[in-house]
Amino acid sequence: MNGHTSAEERAPLQKSTSSLHIHIQPTDSRTSIGNMSTSLFRASALRCALRASAPTTASRAGLASTAIRGKATLPDLAYDYGALEPSISGKIMELHHKNHHQTYVTSFNNFSEQIAEAKQQENIQAQIALQPLINFHGGGHINHTLFWENLAPTSQGGGDPPTGALSKKINDSYGSLDSFKEKFNTALAGIQGSGWAWLVQDTQTGAIGIKTYANQDPVVGQFRPILGIDAWEHAYYLDYQNRKAEYFKAIWNVVNWKAAEKRLK
Repeated sequence: MNGHTSAEERAPLQKSTSSLHIHIQPTDSRTSIGNMSTSLFRASALRCALRASAPTTASRAGLASTAIRGKATLPDLAYDYGALEPSISGKIMELHHKNHHQTYVTSFNNFSEQIAEAKQQENIQAQIALQPLINFHGGGHINHTLFWENLAPTSQGGGDPPTGALSKKINDSYGSLDSFKEKFNTALAGIQGSGWAWLVQDTQTGAIGIKTYANQDPVVGQFRPILGIDAWEHAYYLDYQNRKAEYFKAIWNVVNWKAAEKRLK
């Protein structure tokens, strides 16, 4: 605080002090002086009360910090690292989950704290610089959380075909599940660099479709994620090296269609 009252503070202050009427009775000068002193004392007290009630910089910062939501955390897997073999090795699953996904979680939390501080300081340049980092690491966290749910060991239904409404939509849109997989794998192979392929649902029309997203861009806005496959090299390279087409084919053996069915609206 700089010691000056704001316009909001002055308005009620002026209203209150203007209503203080000092009556001077000519018959008793001592009473007049006493009334004047009392009135001036009350006005001074009112000013102090208004200043005390105004939020300080420290209190505003405290309120802002308590508004920051809880931190992102690395989700537990519903299966052991080696449970998806031979489609995906336990070593890749461990590195992918414990190292890569954890990095996205840690970085997202760090950059979220930094942007919260930048907002408190009204540092717009810092906020702009941090936002792409939050989008990238936050997207990485969202995408991988959905990805782990998309997978299941064969003993727990991994690879079993979809049923119900999702099966019907796939058949209506692509002719058959095999035809859908072929088009999906073509989309995966067409990703240049790193990214994801997703079966999505249009939130406005309810129609399903295949869409690719670069890097860690998440499925948001008009589309709802139903099923995603990670096309980053860290998802397959230890097992398949440059033969990523084999990875795209093998992963369907452990796809958890039950989880995908629950996301369909």
